[in-house]
Amino acid sequence: MAKIKEEGFQEDIIDTILADDINFTGTLKFSKLLMIKGNFEGKIIAENGHLFVDKEAYICADITAQNVSSRGSIYGNVNVEDKYELFSTGISKGDVSSGDLYIESGAKFSGKSNMKVPTKKRTTKKDNSK
Repeated sequence: MAKIKEEGFQEDIIDTILADDINFTGTLKFSKLLMIKGNFEGKIIAENGHLFVDKEAYICADITAQNVSSRGSIYGNVNVEDKYELFSTGISKGDVSSGDLYIESGAKFSGKSNMKVPTKKRTTKKDNSK
């Protein structure tokens, strides 16, 4: 089997990067693109944002975001509106709720997965035969 080339994230498009020497505890809120390379513990809220978790990053937090792409370790529940990507070096331990879930071969996932299904309003036909 051919080996897939391991590629990192394109950092030049990411607005904010928490470097690998940063240990952060608390609540993190953002709305654009953010990458974590270090350690984070607490809660992450990125309702319109995209969280990137680098290969050596360690996160112990519940996450709410528009999108999450992870090559690192996430311990906590993840609630993603659009897409959750877990790449081959990634670890995810906790429940996941997302619109789209991608788990690359080699990634480790332990938890429940819930796919968000868009709700359509049911239309009822009026009976005009009276």
